[in-house]
Amino acid sequence: MMKSSAHPFADAGDIPNNPALPLLLYRNALVQQDGTDRASAFERLFTSHGWGGTWRNGMYPFHHYHSTAHEVLGIASGNVTVQLGGEPGLAVELDTGDAVLIPAGVGHKRLKSSPDLIVVGAYPHGQRWDLIRADDVVDGAAVRARIRSVDIPTEDPISGSKGPLRMHWAAG
Repeated sequence: MMKSSAHPFADAGDIPNNPALPLLLYRNALVQQDGTDRASAFERLFTSHGWGGTWRNGMYPFHHYHSTAHEVLGIASGNVTVQLGGEPGLAVELDTGDAVLIPAGVGHKRLKSSPDLIVVGAYPHGQRWDLIRADDVVDGAAVRARIRSVDIPTEDPISGSKGPLRMHWAAG
């Protein structure tokens, strides 16, 4: 059974995080389905709820964030420990079947992973992602303005119209 939790992060300077929207963590977001690989199942799930631009890969080993898009990551195989919210944030282990919804501005970095790690990522339709590293020289005010202006998606990437996104991001 899926369980979700919300995690807000304060501005960490070089990682602005999101001033209004918490990161959403989904445990057991996708259970194994007979005859279907989990990566394809995550892609279909995300797409069915209006999230596109799917990709399969690992996770970057440096602090970074996106100022122009929210991002969902599904762990299709293996496990990974990620640092969320920058250095003062939270280290979390994600296992096969887990997912994390990362609001625009929230930092994320792979700390360690199993050799069989496959991550499936996606973005709300219409949002184009950028990639900003913690050590990039940026106009902080402009970046924070972009983060505040990113639209809230109409559907949760895991649970659609009834998902935790509606509850935790409704006031965003």
